[in-house]
Amino acid sequence: MTLEEQATALMRADNFIGGQWLPAQSGRRFPVTNPATGKPIVEVADSGAADARAATNAAARALPQWRARLPKERAAVLHRWHALIVEHQDALAALISLEQGKPLAEARGEVGYGASYVAWFADEATRIYGDLIPQQQRGKRMSVVKEPIGIVAAITPWNFPLAMIARKIAPALAAGCTVVAKPAEDTPLTALALVHLAHEAGVPDGALNLIVASRKSTLEAVADWLADGRVRKITFTGSTPVGKYLAREAAGTLKKLSLELGGNAPFIVFDDADLDAAVTGLLAAKFRNGGQTCVCPNRVYVQSGVYERFAQMLCERVAALRVGPASNPASQIGPMINARAVDKIARHVDDAVAHGATVLTGGKRLAELGPNYFAPTVLGDADSTMALCCEETFGPVAPLFRFDTEQQAIDASNDTPFGLASYFYSQDLRRIERMSRSLEAGIVGINEGALASEAAPFGGVKESGYGREGSRYGLDDYLSIKYLCQGGLE
Repeated sequence: MTLEEQATALMRADNFIGGQWLPAQSGRRFPVTNPATGKPIVEVADSGAADARAATNAAARALPQWRARLPKERAAVLHRWHALIVEHQDALAALISLEQGKPLAEARGEVGYGASYVAWFADEATRIYGDLIPQQQRGKRMSVVKEPIGIVAAITPWNFPLAMIARKIAPALAAGCTVVAKPAEDTPLTALALVHLAHEAGVPDGALNLIVASRKSTLEAVADWLADGRVRKITFTGSTPVGKYLAREAAGTLKKLSLELGGNAPFIVFDDADLDAAVTGLLAAKFRNGGQTCVCPNRVYVQSGVYERFAQMLCERVAALRVGPASNPASQIGPMINARAVDKIARHVDDAVAHGATVLTGGKRLAELGPNYFAPTVLGDADSTMALCCEETFGPVAPLFRFDTEQQAIDASNDTPFGLASYFYSQDLRRIERMSRSLEAGIVGINEGALASEAAPFGGVKESGYGREGSRYGLDDYLSIKYLCQGGLE
């Protein structure tokens, strides 16, 4: 059975507003393309401001009823949604692979990962506690309650088309908020399927709304949410420039924001590291999803004493990675999302070579496979003059930088405006303690390359954004605190 045949049952192409599937009011549509072939899959609604406003109107109508539901009732709906996601894992994975390109095994993993957030926040819905403040004056009782913030606008990226929207929608609904959402124009089909399953699970009409927009129409649609005072929160995962734009525009109505933005993650290997574990960790962190993740290492710092050995071990593993379409079960790395992504990767490799880097393996397009493939690449002799040192490559390229001292590694790692994730490998307990304190990042992997978990707070510092997703802290971003002072009690 082809990916298209597996995905057909869940494929939707229109907006979901107020419990109905609706075309864009303008009648416009645009194609969603399979990155493995460059061919269109289906045409979807191309929404503008009128559609965004209709979604907000539906969310506003649904808000009083949804926020009044008992937490255990909201939790029950989310648990049913989780069960449906798991039940339809294969079809959802096929959709992800079809529109995003990642191998089916990774796509299935993403479905499970995204579903874990729905289950987590279903449980967290029943644990939204307040506080009773110790009495300060006789006759007064002071308490604190937490309430849903209101309508949430969720804007998600293309690299994890199911997981990213699940970990925004689930806490919002758990908190009692209603949602308007817009997935990335490259990968809307998975999000539409996820919303369909949420409706099947019993999320009431208007509590969850989703519109689709092309790159050209997105600004018009999102601008309506930014200007609308009824939308009280924006949650966004994507680039830092777009995050800064949202922060500026949201200031007009003082919306609360959660921004998970770009990264430039260092991966540090010390002389005393377990090199087998470090290579395995780097493969998992760097080459998952073809290097198209916000936490993937962008700079690999290797201490001089193990540099040559580590480079050889890494190249052997990277050269063995199998590149191909998701339809091939043997594929470990799929296509990049589009031609712009491939062009950026090629530009970074060419620039690095022009500044003295050596291609140790890969380093080229794989046009014989299709329009958007690039070989998994390791570069030696990288340095800070190269574009890939300061720009996020977002592709399967691992540049190796040599360092001598611990302080050099710290200084180089922190020499960036970004601070999403950092990784280091060492067996020295004192060094582990020092490095954990010194690295400027919201997430630090210590002898570990796989960091994500629904139980952990995910987010960055500096220009990588603010707010946290997942964990018990993730629900707080969708709640407001109300202080109650009751007098006349004596």
